[in-house]
Amino acid sequence: MKKLLLLLACAAALAACSKNGDKGPVAPRVEKDSVIFESASPQLAALQSAAAEPRREALLRFSGRMVWNEDRTVRVFSPFAGRVVSIGARAGDRVSAGQTLAVLAAPELGSAQSEARKAEQDYALARKNYARIEELHAAGVAPAKDLQTAQADLARTEAERSRTLARLKLYGKDANTEEKQVDLQLALRSPIAGVVVERNLNPGQELRPDSQGDKALFVVSDPARLWFVLDVSEKDLGELKSGTVVQLATSSLGDERVAGRIVYVADVVDPQTRTVKVRGTVENTDARLKAEMFLTAELKVPSAKGLIVPARAVYLRGEQYYVFVDAGSGRYVRRAVKLGPAGDGHQVVFAGLEPGEKVVVDGTLLLEKILASKD
Repeated sequence: MKKLLLLLACAAALAACSKNGDKGPVAPRVEKDSVIFESASPQLAALQSAAAEPRREALLRFSGRMVWNEDRTVRVFSPFAGRVVSIGARAGDRVSAGQTLAVLAAPELGSAQSEARKAEQDYALARKNYARIEELHAAGVAPAKDLQTAQADLARTEAERSRTLARLKLYGKDANTEEKQVDLQLALRSPIAGVVVERNLNPGQELRPDSQGDKALFVVSDPARLWFVLDVSEKDLGELKSGTVVQLATSSLGDERVAGRIVYVADVVDPQTRTVKVRGTVENTDARLKAEMFLTAELKVPSAKGLIVPARAVYLRGEQYYVFVDAGSGRYVRRAVKLGPAGDGHQVVFAGLEPGEKVVVDGTLLLEKILASKD
């Protein structure tokens, strides 16, 4: 009996020794916003850190779009009412300066030609009358009053003749008063070389200038130089001035960038978006850029403030952004941060970190889960 009891006591002692010698992983400790692991904790292998580096150069990005250059865009209207006889250009066609876009039958153009011929005849008659009165006045037959009246008639008819001839020239008609036939054909011509952006008329259509409103019959623009319009926030407005060169990126260009130059910064902030319109020009001789393309403008700003950390080191909890700082010896401290712009897989931090501090880039969710379990 004594021997049996001794064996049982030894077995119990061996079991106790085995239990004390085979310790499992020790759970991490939580102290306020810190998580502390033992040096032998296997969880440390899942935590990877990277140092916060000074931000030596910032890359600002602004969204926008390409638009037609209004300095190289014309809108063609009809000065007269009339009917569309023929159309010589369609939307997308390239046209040269002076090329006929459409031909209208315009009765008012005939009236303008008749006025010009009448003014020419009145001027010829007034010139002959003045020559006759001048000769009679020199001979002492005609009084000075008649000579003054003839001079006034000559000046009036000459002015009317000049006005009517200039009007015909404006409409593209030669002032040939010898012809008896009235030409009602009015050619609408392109003032510049470019591309027909819009065409808002059809064959046989009756046109009335008073009913056209602001809608042009043709819109022609030169695509060799386009405008771009950016939406810039108030905080970045100081970086963009007239003459600033930015790099433009579009989906069609891939990784390539083209240079654009800022020419205008608006004087008003949009009350809805709190952004300012900024306009610039870009050369487009190869026609790779198209109006209404979406774009991103990039501008490098030297000596920027803040630190750069990998973007995956930052996470959002509620309305506040946080990172975990690797304080060494297995201690990881949660730190609230104030963020700046992000891009290329990096995040700018304006406040909450010091240069050289390490932040956790892999394992932030594990650390946050541990902290949350102790709340």
